[in-house]
Amino acid sequence: MSESIRIAEAVNFVRAVCSYKPTIGVILGSGLGGFTEGVHIEAEVPYTDIPHFPISTVKGHGGKLIIGTIEGTRIVIMSGRFHYYEGYSSTEVVFPIRVLHQLGVKTLLISNAAGGVNADFTVGDLMVISDHISFAVVNPLIGPNHDDLGPRFPDMSEPYSKELIARAHAIATEAGIKLKQGVYFAVTGPSFETRAEYKLIQRLGADAVGMSTAQEVIAAVHCGMTVFAISVITDLGIREENNKFTHEEVLDAANAAAPLLTTIFNKMIATL
Repeated sequence: MSESIRIAEAVNFVRAVCSYKPTIGVILGSGLGGFTEGVHIEAEVPYTDIPHFPISTVKGHGGKLIIGTIEGTRIVIMSGRFHYYEGYSSTEVVFPIRVLHQLGVKTLLISNAAGGVNADFTVGDLMVISDHISFAVVNPLIGPNHDDLGPRFPDMSEPYSKELIARAHAIATEAGIKLKQGVYFAVTGPSFETRAEYKLIQRLGADAVGMSTAQEVIAAVHCGMTVFAISVITDLGIREENNKFTHEEVLDAANAAAPLLTTIFNKMIATL
């Protein structure tokens, strides 16, 4: 079965649940599911019900597609994402992105939990992603190109919309929220990085490191979507003291920062 047919079957299933076309998509990362509390929900579809959809296996990821509105704006939310380290291929990781595109999504807002590499960062900071480095992960466009989705060689000179980045900073300033900005370095995981790896990633020019997002963004840009992404800094890799941390600590930090992220996303959606 071709990828186009699989996408079409998933899209048709979701459209049978909710026929309208959402123009904005949101991907919620680890511990950030609280964003959905402010959504007028019209339909919730478990990933397990959607044809060909992967199944989220990571604690802190909801595992369902939520369709609804925020202040009258139609959105579709991925409450939980998929990761290469779960055993999925890069094509499977970005399958939902292609489904969102075919559902009508033009703008994609992405969140994630990430480790701080910039020495000026502290736990709980929000970092707007201005660019990413994806050399350490498998490009999801490897293989035959799907011409119905996008070109063979998509331009990645501006994967994250400068216009939306500027808008986010204006919203944050008005709301009294401090925003950082920087480069996200994508790794496969699931092990956290060693001290030497953190230092190398820092020297390569990154400000934060995480196990998601880059593959999703590549697929979204390939489809012609406008993308904005933000990281919640949930741990610090560059520090002198004991740098052991757990996934539970990551979730706790993400939950603490979730209200600030929700404010920014809600106000951005209202302006879109």
